[in-house]
Amino acid sequence: MTESGSKLRIFKFLKIIISSLLITVLLLFTIAAIRTLSLDVNAGLQLAHWEKTNNKSLDIDHHQREELLANFKEAIRIPTVSFSETEINTTALLEFDRFLRKAFPTVFSSSLVHHELVANYSHLFWVKGSQPELVPYMLLAHIDVVPASESHGWEAPPFSAKEIDGFIYGRGTIDDKNSVMGILQALEYLLLKGYAPRRGFYIGLGHDEEIHGLNGAMNIVRVLKQRGVQLLFVMDEGLAILDGIIPGLEGPAALIGLSEKGQAVIKLSVSVAPGHSSMPPRETSIGILATAVKRLEDNPMPRLFSYGPEGDTFEHLAHKFSLPLKFIMSNLWLFSPLVSRILERKPVSNAFVRTTTAVTFFNAGVKINVIPSLAEAYVNLRIHSAQSVQEVLDIIKDTVGDQRVKVELVYGFDPLPISGADDKAFGFQIIKKTVLDLFPTVTVAPGICNGNTDSRHFVDLTKNIYRFAPAWFKPGDPERFHGINERISTKNYEEMVVFYFNLIQNCDIRKLPEPHSSVHEL
Repeated sequence: MTESGSKLRIFKFLKIIISSLLITVLLLFTIAAIRTLSLDVNAGLQLAHWEKTNNKSLDIDHHQREELLANFKEAIRIPTVSFSETEINTTALLEFDRFLRKAFPTVFSSSLVHHELVANYSHLFWVKGSQPELVPYMLLAHIDVVPASESHGWEAPPFSAKEIDGFIYGRGTIDDKNSVMGILQALEYLLLKGYAPRRGFYIGLGHDEEIHGLNGAMNIVRVLKQRGVQLLFVMDEGLAILDGIIPGLEGPAALIGLSEKGQAVIKLSVSVAPGHSSMPPRETSIGILATAVKRLEDNPMPRLFSYGPEGDTFEHLAHKFSLPLKFIMSNLWLFSPLVSRILERKPVSNAFVRTTTAVTFFNAGVKINVIPSLAEAYVNLRIHSAQSVQEVLDIIKDTVGDQRVKVELVYGFDPLPISGADDKAFGFQIIKKTVLDLFPTVTVAPGICNGNTDSRHFVDLTKNIYRFAPAWFKPGDPERFHGINERISTKNYEEMVVFYFNLIQNCDIRKLPEPHSSVHEL
């Protein structure tokens, strides 16, 4: 074979390869472009024929507005703080009990409502439905709050409920007394209007959610299990309406949490012989442990973006982005590696991408001139939906890679099951409809909670748990959660009352309608 013939063959081969690549790229681009133009995962049941209900309307007059805001402010002023697993403000919890009875007299006196205290401080309400064959649902919220100190820089004392420029400041205004009071205020108004539900429902108010709900929520679950209760769905706090929070997104988005990340607390420890600081060894217990901690921080958990509900979040929001983001978000099957690399750059969005690793305690040393025999560190991990506690523990051990470092699981649980969000998911669709009826410009999307709620204890009672409250979060507001200057606008609190007022009535339908696409019309 001549040299020129060989070169010709190579040229033809390269031409075929390049042509194939170009055709593949063009084909992928065409598919992606068609998907970008046609993708609409939000239509759902919005155009379907919903069952007719005689919903009562709520027009809050000036006197009612003053009264509901006064009640809400009084709730904020009661310092129902959970300090630790062994220290809660029981005096404040008892005061809150008395306050609820005074603020909502119709709820506590109605023949339709059965109320009981659980574990002394938590509240369980059963609102009887006229059609007992309809499976009940449950609304959850929690009474307790995390500690807050005015010395940390609050614009108003954290338990003053002071109103500044249309905002009520105080611990619990967004976590979670807005839900506690909003739910009960809505029920009070419904009962005063003569409402009697077709579908019965429960209201559970835990008193120790901020310290894992081991006495409140868990005992409410125990009571319901003893009575053989199964729930259609549970709705708890969790996600919210985000306005200006997601970069590039046009308009507000209401995210409904379908799951929660798991959690693990892992202890790392190093034990060596103690010694005098004047004769140090090459590596001390502190140095060995510090190296292990540095390895964990330098080697984050693997990227798992789009292996959980977070992929659905961005697909539902895709049409609200401008190009080129719209093109990218509509085609995560192609661009998820790129999106995950962008998201991991910021701590807030990095939580969507992977199991997060945070070293929260580092303890060592007893005296300035003594080399300590023991060094300990605690690592808090929030586990992605696609991983388990055991998988994360194995990765930690491999990453540390040092036999001198003992790795122990102190506490942990796997990510929560992912609840349904399709056209047959009753709870999700009812919440979505209620949001859109009240806020027509909002886009609704499924999401995942990075934190944990009382609802995780209810997995044996239902497969459908949703985490959402219609609180509006604008730039700077997420930092107020468990931080300083927690607040809610008076307008938003009133909207929450209306939301729950409508939600309860919307749940009275017997079943969801057929999707519009499957309804044949002449």
